[in-house]
Amino acid sequence: MYKALYRKYRPMTFDDVVSQHHITTTLKNQLINGKTAHAYLFTGSRGTGKTTCARILAKSLNCLHPKDGEPCLECEICRDADDGTLSDIIEIDAASNNGVEDVRNLRDGAVYTAERCRYKIYIIDEVHMLTREAFNALLKIMEEPPPHVKFILATTEIHKVLPTILSRCQRYDFRRILPSDIKDRLMEVAEKENITLDPEAAELIAKTADGGMRDALSLLDQCIAFSENVTLDIVSNAAGIAGREPIYDILDAVADRNAAKAAGVIDMLYGMSKDMQKLCDELISRFRDVMLAKAVPENLGLLVCMPSELERIKALADKLSLEEIMSILDTLQTSNERLARVSAKRVEMEMCLLKLCSGGQSKQTGVPDAALLSRIDSLEQRLAAAGSGQAPLPRQAAPAQARTASKPSPASNQETSDFKKLKPEDFIPEDRWQDILEIFAVTCPSVNGVLTGSYAHKGGGFMLVSTENSFFSQLLKKPENVTKLQEAIRQVTGETYRIMARCTAPANSGSDKLQSVLDKAQKGNIPIN
Repeated sequence: MYKALYRKYRPMTFDDVVSQHHITTTLKNQLINGKTAHAYLFTGSRGTGKTTCARILAKSLNCLHPKDGEPCLECEICRDADDGTLSDIIEIDAASNNGVEDVRNLRDGAVYTAERCRYKIYIIDEVHMLTREAFNALLKIMEEPPPHVKFILATTEIHKVLPTILSRCQRYDFRRILPSDIKDRLMEVAEKENITLDPEAAELIAKTADGGMRDALSLLDQCIAFSENVTLDIVSNAAGIAGREPIYDILDAVADRNAAKAAGVIDMLYGMSKDMQKLCDELISRFRDVMLAKAVPENLGLLVCMPSELERIKALADKLSLEEIMSILDTLQTSNERLARVSAKRVEMEMCLLKLCSGGQSKQTGVPDAALLSRIDSLEQRLAAAGSGQAPLPRQAAPAQARTASKPSPASNQETSDFKKLKPEDFIPEDRWQDILEIFAVTCPSVNGVLTGSYAHKGGGFMLVSTENSFFSQLLKKPENVTKLQEAIRQVTGETYRIMARCTAPANSGSDKLQSVLDKAQKGNIPIN
């Protein structure tokens, strides 16, 4: 019987696991030194190796002839564990066995010693699905388990696991697998399967998998079913994505304000049954690359595009200003949220693109536009003239939005009061800030771009974000941006924080600069209309 690739090539030892060396090395050292814990918690996004590592750990703990912390794969214990017939390693799917009675049955069975092995090991997958009552029933035996029992819990949603459970486990955070590592693994599997896989096709699969090896292998399996010569077009068709050329046709249409071209591409893709929400996701991903190419051209390693796409990304970045790019991203993000709810997805996508091509996208209130900067220059000229005793320059009309562009996004009075009570020593650095930004980049790429080079401290229920980009505090005006950042923080830390922003750069641009000019103008009684 045919076995799916993700099952056929599932890692059998710790050395086979990809991109999780920080975890596998620690577990191997514990096994070598005989200092294993009684309870482990593996957390991370799907397809990163949580359940696989749980099985390898369980097998290593019971292996008859372990070597350097690895299972031998040859003894009867290892063979039965790989076949799933070893009764002393019990896997429980908490998604379908999440009640208090299920946990009570587990607890009753745990008091009996293992039949053939050194340890009786319970692997509880998707543990966050347990009910609160089931969690409470699990607490006692996890706190003081019999010496022959060990627990390995796995979850994709760490924030749903009770703190009382977290405190009883050694926690290991699995990272998203790097696209380069996924590509290398795909090429290796293709060679073993005698399949021709184009490197660019492997890159697209790796990018589409979003850090999950299982998703990547499943997509490769789907492509192989279509043809044993896997090309870029085959991957695009199998994944239901638009492909490179149509995506860049849309990007060029938006940059050139060519509504007819954009509508034509949407019509073609819809006729090919392409998923409109996946299309919107792709556009967001590509415009994120354009944003980074524009904002931080010295660090193009942040881009997730293929090497052959880099020149097209640079060309688009040259056509658009940073504020235009961020405004486009904001509009796409809004449309993406609507696409999840509306039934007429084609209409929603067409409305979004026509809005972008007509220049009607939403404005980023924290980003000064050309008219605002022009007004700043005019005010500075009149201030200079007033200071030298010359007659003030003629007054110029200014757009209404410029009068409010400098107004910062204030925290509530209570938040400000609570924050001022804290002392510097109350804060500690948030070491996992980059992990938080990785999640935030997916959920809110239009705001994440301004956090390049930022860092954070936490204390007293606050997360203080320090960044050189003064636009960040303005972008926090939108409650949905704050909510997404708080959710990203909660996924990594398991805690909820109130957000405070601090600009570490001199106030010499945009709204900060305007406010400074306005203050000077008011003191000098210079007209500022």
